[in-house]
Formats: sequence, structure tokens, C-alpha cells
Amino acid sequence: MVRTQSRPGMSSALANGEFRTVWLAEAQSTIGDQLTIVALALLVYHRTGSALLSAIAYALTFLPALAGGLGLAQLADRYPRRTVLAGSAAVQAVLVGVMAIPGMPLLPLCVLVVLARLAGAPSNAAQNALTREIFTDDELYLRSQDIRGITTNTAMLLGLACGGFLVTAAGPSWALAIDAATFAVSAFALHRWVRPRPAADGGDGAWFGAIRWVAGQRRLRVLLGLSWLVGLAVIPEGLVAPLAREIGAPDQAVGWLLAADPLGFVAGVFVMSRFVSAEARRRVLGVLAIVPTAVLLVFSLRPDLVLALVALAAAGAAGAYIVTVGASFITWVPNELRGGAGGVYRTGLRVAQGVGVAIGGVLAEWAGSATTAITIAGAAGVLLGIPLAVSWARLGPGTTEAAGAS
Repeated sequence: MVRTQSRPGMSSALANGEFRTVWLAEAQSTIGDQLTIVALALLVYHRTGSALLSAIAYALTFLPALAGGLGLAQLADRYPRRTVLAGSAAVQAVLVGVMAIPGMPLLPLCVLVVLARLAGAPSNAAQNALTREIFTDDELYLRSQDIRGITTNTAMLLGLACGGFLVTAAGPSWALAIDAATFAVSAFALHRWVRPRPAADGGDGAWFGAIRWVAGQRRLRVLLGLSWLVGLAVIPEGLVAPLAREIGAPDQAVGWLLAADPLGFVAGVFVMSRFVSAEARRRVLGVLAIVPTAVLLVFSLRPDLVLALVALAAAGAAGAYIVTVGASFITWVPNELRGGAGGVYRTGLRVAQGVGVAIGGVLAEWAGSATTAITIAGAAGVLLGIPLAVSWARLGPGTTEAAGAS
């Protein structure tokens, strides 16, 4: 569906000063986080010489977000969202700044990593909920989420691509100090340029009330199911090394295979944002959710490197549907529950991705082939996606049962 003159574009969303502040704060913090991930992994490996301990340190950057996603996300409803965002960034600035002290022992360093990630757990829920408060128009809000999706993936690629060079050149402590500085700048900017709003639930909402409410909404349950299909679509990311070896690609192709999906995602989000309306995207959401895993069936042909890169990029581009899923989910939750509900959504998405990668490893070990494991994942995604797509079509892309959604 070609964009009309009356439909706002991404530039319209960027014209809003509050959104620009939230967007830039998130972008620079994302780049800083990638520096921390690289710095921590190299620091632990250089001190211990253990690949296992380095991997455990890497895992510590993700696990607290999962553990805190359900509980701490409630803070985005119980307290003013600007306060939650700025406070979370300030606390992370302090904790990462302490991590940057040269010679910090490994045990305190790992504890600080866990605490910093826990402090950041409420921020994503607050960002999503606050952005929906900033944009009450569906089209503008979806464009803002398109921008966030493109920026986050680009920032992650830049951070990881430059992280190794920067950490090697300047040292882990400087990389950690840069991350601490990004959080400090974010905290100041959020407090300075985002206007204050009262707590969405008046500060007296029921703890975990959002979880119970979401569980009772069929439309939101289907959206969660559509989002969890991503867990099967990401399986190739965990198998890139054996996949490259299996298709006869050189070692440097591992990086290309890893980059294909996020680059495709950025392109897919841009195309959908420019040419497809929010209503049209919601209407075909069920079908779009099946495409990323359907593309993986190409691996049943044992593709060469070029076809594998094209398939992964196409799967990434089709994966742009997830932006519409997340935006629709937040839109159809009452404002006073959006923080907690966002925690449910994000935690489920993270768990699905982690479990998917683990399942991919098990399948590859069982089948003795990465391409076979990816093909099985693609087939499973299609089989699981069809009933979800049918359910979505029957529900229709209208409003939710929640009359309070705004």
C-alpha cells in the first residue's frame, strides 16, 4: 500500500522534541552497552584464560534483564515514567563507572554487572509506555517504533563492530567509562527535555496486575504468540559458525552471516514504514509473522554462501513485523498498565529467543547438520504460525476488549 501525502513519515515523529530525547538517549546507551559487552568478555578472558568464564560473564549481561523484566517493569506504572527513565540511567552510570575502575576484582565486577542490568530492567517498559503517551496518534506512534527498531539494530551493529577495536586500542576500563558517560548524558537529557507526567496508575496499582490483565485478553495472547515465533527465526544466529563450515564458506563469512539478519531487518522496517500504513500492517500481521521462518526452508537446499546470505537477509527483512506486534500490544493496553504489560512482552520475547537458540543447538547436535536444524526450525515456525495467523484473522485488527486503552 503506497504512502499517501496525509500519512506521517518517520520525520514527523522525529519532529517531536520529547521523542528525540528518548530516542537519542536509548541509541547512545545501546552503543555503550555493546562496548561493555565486548570489554567485559575480553577482560574476563584475559585475566582467567577461560572461555567458559568469559561466556558466563557475557550471559550475566542478559540474565538480570529477564529476571527483572516482569517485576521491575511495574515501576514504569507506579512512578512517573520520566523519573524511572532518568533514575535508571543515573544508577547505571554510577554502577558502570565503578566497574571502570582499573584493577576491579572479577567477583565485584560481576556483581556490578548484575546490579547494573537490574537497574536497567524498568527502562524499556518506561520507554515504550512514555512514547505512547507522547504520541496518541497510531500512525505517528508506529513510525516512532520503526525509528527505534532501525536505530537499535544499527547501534548494536556499530557498537559490536567498533567495540573490539576500541577496547583493544583504549583498554576495557576506558570502554566501560564511555558506557558510564552515555548513561550520565541520558539521565541529564531525559530529566531536562522530557516533561513531567504523573504516575500512570496513581501510584497505587496492584503489583503484577498487568500480567493478570494481559492473560485475560485473547487479542494480546495472540500477539504474544506471534512475537514468540521470533524464537525460531533467530536459530540461525546461534549456528553461524557450523553453518559457515557446512556450506564451505571462509571463516570471515561468520561475521557476514551474523550481519545479514539485522541489516535485512533495518531495510524491512524502513520499507514498511515508508509504504505501508499502520492499519494495513495490522491487517496482515498474522501472515507476515510466518514469513521469516518460511524463508528458512531455503536451507533444505544446502545453499551456498550467497544464497544463505540472501535468505538470512530476507528473513531479517520479514522479521520487521515484530515492530508492529510490539506497537499494537502497547497500544491496546490501558495506559496505567503499559509498563507492566511491556515487561511481560519483552521478557517473553527475550526468553523465546534464548530458548530458540538453545533448541537450535540441540537440533544441530542431534541431526549433525546446521542446515537441517535451521530447516526444522523453519518448518516448525510455519506449522505454529498458521493457527496463530488464523486466530488473528478471526479477531480482526480492531480495538481490544479494553475500553480504557488509549
